[in-house]
Amino acid sequence: MHSFKIMALVVCVLVVLPLGMAGADLGIRETGRVDFVSPIRVAGTLLPAGEYLVRHTMEGEEHVMVFQSVNHKVQDLKAKCQLAQLGKKADQTRTVYQLNAANERVLQELVFAGDTAKHVF
Repeated sequence: MHSFKIMALVVCVLVVLPLGMAGADLGIRETGRVDFVSPIRVAGTLLPAGEYLVRHTMEGEEHVMVFQSVNHKVQDLKAKCQLAQLGKKADQTRTVYQLNAANERVLQELVFAGDTAKHVF
């Protein structure tokens, strides 16, 4: 019985530890915060201005960002992204957007301070 508990612990460490470190291997942290000063369209959905907790997750082979509002009671938004390496660690968090025909901001890139990769939407 004792050896079974030790084996279970070893399996948990071997499975869970790499999952927690996956973001570090990619040059990103798994969570970050961003403040949108104006409403912004992400993955076809218009998010209200405000602060968001953003989590990087994996769904199979796809990278997905989950936006959770800190200020508003809105449903969490999932948006697929791709990672692009930066030349060096980002010194600040920044968003890159374009204006669409309705004059709305549409998120193109998201970079978190300290990361060495950016999220491209």
